[in-house]
Amino acid sequence: MTAHPTSSTTRPDAQPVSAQAAALAGDLRALVGKLKRRLREQASAGDFSPSQLAVLQRLERDGPATVSSLARAEGMRPQSMGTVVAALESAGLLTGAPDPADGRQTLWSLTEAFASWMRESRAARQDWLARTIEARLCSAEQAELAHAIALLQRLVQP
Repeated sequence: MTAHPTSSTTRPDAQPVSAQAAALAGDLRALVGKLKRRLREQASAGDFSPSQLAVLQRLERDGPATVSSLARAEGMRPQSMGTVVAALESAGLLTGAPDPADGRQTLWSLTEAFASWMRESRAARQDWLARTIEARLCSAEQAELAHAIALLQRLVQP
């Protein structure tokens, strides 16, 4: 564990946290950032802006959507989202079809080629991580990692 400032918080109404919890939070945040970078290195994510990545991931996860529903979901103005979607369409990553519920709107979805690329990219990252775990951690450490993952899952539960 690295040294971090003790019980400072950014919210004035929040209760101070212990030095240990603050240090763990700092270490975990830094480690997650490094892990994300290593995973990105394993399969090129392309040169997407954060907004473009958010749209691509949302469409992959939730399926087809209109510009206005994407804008609401991402907290953007519809005009700004329209620009993001247009750039992704011109790059051949999205395809549009008339919304059956409202023919005036377009439902956007990933092209099959891009959806396939995303699946392959995810599989490459998964494979790298599994091989790295197997190569660098003994079976007892893998069991510890499984326990740590269970604890981390508790951190992200609502």
